[in-house]
Amino acid sequence: MKEIVYDVQKGHTLYAVFLELKEWNTIEIGKLGTFSFAPGVYVYVGSAKKNMEKRLARHLQIDKKKRWYLDYLRPYCQITKIISYETSIGECGLASKFKKKGKVCVPRFGASDCKCGGHLIFLGEM
Repeated sequence: MKEIVYDVQKGHTLYAVFLELKEWNTIEIGKLGTFSFAPGVYVYVGSAKKNMEKRLARHLQIDKKKRWYLDYLRPYCQITKIISYETSIGECGLASKFKKKGKVCVPRFGASDCKCGGHLIFLGEM
């Protein structure tokens, strides 16, 4: 198992969690439905205005009560990197930057409180 790159800065409110999926999986993502996920690298963009360290520690856990969409995907993936970002760009703006390098694979994933397509982006094969 690889060591996780963890670059989280005090005062940041945005973060990106990079995940690797080793093989094809069909996964039920809460009320969004069931989706097929190709092997490769994914990035999930989120925000936490307070207690970001606690939120990220939760994302690292595998066995937990499913609260967020990422909780449904997490048991199938290895987290490889977590990076925080300053807040001015906004969560959707940060997701948009990653969308230029990949594509949204589950509409509305992590974006239930905004109008953008989703915050889980498939970046491609490993």
